[in-house]
Amino acid sequence: MAPKTPWDLKVEAFARHVIRFRWPIILLTLLLAGGIGSGARGLFFDTSYSAFFGSENPQLSAYDELQNVYTKNDNVLFVVEPANGEAFSEESLLAVEALTEAGWQLPYAIRVDAVTNFQHTTATEDDLVVADLVADVASSTQAEREAARDIAVAEPFLSGRLVDVGATVTGVNVTLQLPGEEPDEPLIVAAAAREVADAVRADHPEVTIYVTGFAMLNNAFQEVSISELTILVPLMFGAMFLVMIFTLRSVSSSIATMILVMLSVVVAMGVGGFFGIGLTPPSAQAPTIIMTLAIADSIHILVTMLKEMQSGLSKYDAIVESVRVNMTPVFLTTLSTVIGFLSMNFSDVPPFNHLGNITAVGVSAAFLLSILFLPALVAVLPVRAPKARASASTFYEKFAELVISRRRPLLWGSTALTVLFVAMIPMNELDDRFVEYFDESITFRTDTDFTADHLTGIYQIEFSLGSGESGGISEPAYLARVEDFANWYRDQPGVMHVTTFTDVMKRLNKNMHADDEAYYALPEGRELAAQYLLLYEMSLPYGLDLNNQINIDKSATRFTVTLDNISAVEVRGLVEAGEAWLQNNTPPAMHSVGSGPLVMFAYVSGINIRSMLVGSTLALMLISALMVVALRSVRLGLLSFIPNLIPGAIAFGIWGLASGVVNLGLSIVIGMTLGIVVDDSIHFMTKYLRARREQSLAPEDAVRYAFSTVGRALTVTSVILVIGFGILATSAFAMNSDMGKMTAITISLALLVDFLFLPPLLMAVDRGGTR
Repeated sequence: MAPKTPWDLKVEAFARHVIRFRWPIILLTLLLAGGIGSGARGLFFDTSYSAFFGSENPQLSAYDELQNVYTKNDNVLFVVEPANGEAFSEESLLAVEALTEAGWQLPYAIRVDAVTNFQHTTATEDDLVVADLVADVASSTQAEREAARDIAVAEPFLSGRLVDVGATVTGVNVTLQLPGEEPDEPLIVAAAAREVADAVRADHPEVTIYVTGFAMLNNAFQEVSISELTILVPLMFGAMFLVMIFTLRSVSSSIATMILVMLSVVVAMGVGGFFGIGLTPPSAQAPTIIMTLAIADSIHILVTMLKEMQSGLSKYDAIVESVRVNMTPVFLTTLSTVIGFLSMNFSDVPPFNHLGNITAVGVSAAFLLSILFLPALVAVLPVRAPKARASASTFYEKFAELVISRRRPLLWGSTALTVLFVAMIPMNELDDRFVEYFDESITFRTDTDFTADHLTGIYQIEFSLGSGESGGISEPAYLARVEDFANWYRDQPGVMHVTTFTDVMKRLNKNMHADDEAYYALPEGRELAAQYLLLYEMSLPYGLDLNNQINIDKSATRFTVTLDNISAVEVRGLVEAGEAWLQNNTPPAMHSVGSGPLVMFAYVSGINIRSMLVGSTLALMLISALMVVALRSVRLGLLSFIPNLIPGAIAFGIWGLASGVVNLGLSIVIGMTLGIVVDDSIHFMTKYLRARREQSLAPEDAVRYAFSTVGRALTVTSVILVIGFGILATSAFAMNSDMGKMTAITISLALLVDFLFLPPLLMAVDRGGTR
């Protein structure tokens, strides 16, 4: 064996100092971790769906501008399903009436719309009569309720929005004006809404009540985040401990590792708290990911230590040797992982920025703890080396012989499979539907699905259509263009409902002509339309005015398109087609861009993938440079990236074949896993090169040495990573679960590639000297 390098001697000296000052290191580590961890008090749950979009997101900016002009779109929608299928039966309308009255009492409520309080207009001689469609349910007759039903299903404002065409279900919509001063505002609203629904259910057992709306969507984000932290993290902790006990067969070593893992998480979340990061479902996964990655460092150090103890070294000497052998690869794997997670800052989705930064801090803390705290703690604890099992070492020796003897078939076979799965990548399609982010175990998801299937959609495209002058919305030419735009959208596939101001004007024109259906058309003169509008507005009760449809100076109106559960590609098509229609058929004042939560989510995946390609490319360049420097070979450093890129490519090919839907969570997987999959190849290649350079072994013997020294550790760490991300795959939040599935697949493929493809590749190209 070649003599130890100056670097090896320095690492040995460092390790002996750690053992010598073990108690001060342990105490100081606990104090520092506790101090940093205290920052976790600054963490909070960010419940708004807008948290998924950066402040410069063009769709978010457009939507914020629209909501600043009109009433905000935060709402709670109660959906009433009567057992007898008659939405206008007395029992059903009594429940609607109760929900309407209680809706006004919800925190931050500014408006309540229902079929009962719909401001129905009729004409009496020259007077316009505006009154509730059903003023008092208890005193109403069946004939009056049936008449109200016929009016409701024919009224554009109600039909397809608050009552279905068959009048079998109906809704009560509560509009909210959240101050945005406290993060728990959606939680307060959701709790109050559920209390209202429970109370009405108790008083009216003959109806079923579903609760949806954007306030419930925001609340669902928080509930999922809390659930992930309280369920997945303990589950992950227990699973990791069992794996450690099974693989290390050392209780003391396992306990030391779990303490290290907890400290890594505490430090990371503390730093996140100091920076005031808001937790969302993606960023709430940071503890689970940190636990998974932190264990990997410890495994390499502990496996080597226990192996050296089995060979006869004392515990202290085994610790020193393990630190010497693993310092470089553990540092390199940590650095590559940190680079991969920091590349997530190129994402246009702030929760992924937060996830990347928190995880990068946790992984960095895990490295420092692995080379300082872990050796010091193991030196104190009573650790005994388990009895050596010949079967494990024999397995990797036999596996190495198999790979060496079949290197050509493995090399060409792996290449062919890679090409095959890469060809399947185009089968993937970008699609984001924010309701489907939630598993069907989440009440919000099931209630919203029912609403979409039986009443109305939650997906909307919003436009603000300007007239170019104050009071211009009464101009007949303007109204005619808005009406044409509405009719065009109603003819488009996937459109369920269009809410437009012109429907109000047509109804008023009919009313002012003795309710003659022949006059259900737009007024012919501007002054006449303005008079109708003024008369109508003066007749509306407080809270049911037109502020949610027209702006203050009556120069623009709100135009809302409600969509079925269609794909993000179809949504983008409808948005762009609508914008093009306005460009081609209206004056510049009416030109507008489509906005809304659905529109933002429909565009963000494509934007995010383009941003992440930049981040991933930069990470790739940095990790390539790192590999070249670490391996001290430009040829081998660049060569190592062939097996590092293959797992992600194959994984997306498999995903295209199995699912084909790439959502926002999957758009960051390449950047995130790039640093992780490099870890296995770094450990394998550093051991391979140690054999080539220090022991002057031939490539075949160097492969044998790498398998015998690091094969088991790589298998164990990969199993742990797959288990960790496999647990993440059970998340009720699709972004997290898909990310967990894809990452677990990628890590599994990385191990196979590093065992079956990398060794044949090295033996094929590394035929020169050992310098």
